Amino acid sequence: MKRRKFVQNLLAAPAVAPLAAQTQTQQQRPSTQPNTPARQDPRQPHEIAQLAVTEVDLVSATHPYFFTADQFSALQKLAAVLVPPLKGKPGAIDAHAPEFLDFLISVSPEERQSLYRNGLEGLNRAAQDQFHTNFHGLEAKQVDTIIRPLLIARYWPQDMPDDPMKHFMAQVHDDLRTATANSREWAENGPAPFTGRRRRFNRGRGMYWRPVDPVVRG
Repeated sequence: MKRRKFVQNLLAAPAVAPLAAQTQTQQQRPSTQPNTPARQDPRQPHEIAQLAVTEVDLVSATHPYFFTADQFSALQKLAAVLVPPLKGKPGAIDAHAPEFLDFLISVSPEERQSLYRNGLEGLNRAAQDQFHTNFHGLEAKQVDTIIRPLLIARYWPQDMPDDPMKHFMAQVHDDLRTATANSREWAENGPAPFTGRRRRFNRGRGMYWRPVDPVVRG
């Protein structure tokens, strides 16, 4: 009998020791919600100050950096002729469309960059050959003489002419119109964009440019 009782006590001892250790650990573990002064007197965080944010375009001027001076002046002349102010609507110059296209073309594929550069250079060469001045210095009738043969009707916006100069004129005309109709100046002073749909200008976020895509029109 004494041997049997000794064996039973020996087998029960390992189970009792971990149980006692676990109980002691739970007693030593701090409470998840201590009774601290902060809990006794809860305080709300201070109100976060709202900082006034100014749009970048309102405090700094955009300078061209992709086109050369002659190329950019030719683009400005095209913008003034192709998309002028009309019936209170801002024109491409008022909307800073040339500056926007200078940025857009700088991040465009190489093929489109070449199209613009070659097209603007072609206008300057034609102005020098015919009137002995750069394209920007031409009068309205002289500009019309150069660009009118390059403006053609297209049944579909995706169908660009095969001739490089006519292709350029079709592309730059579309881009200038799109950039003007999606500018901050147009959103604040003009009607809905050329698409005829209601303008979606988010004044709270200051967004007014839409992507200018050569094929898909939003």
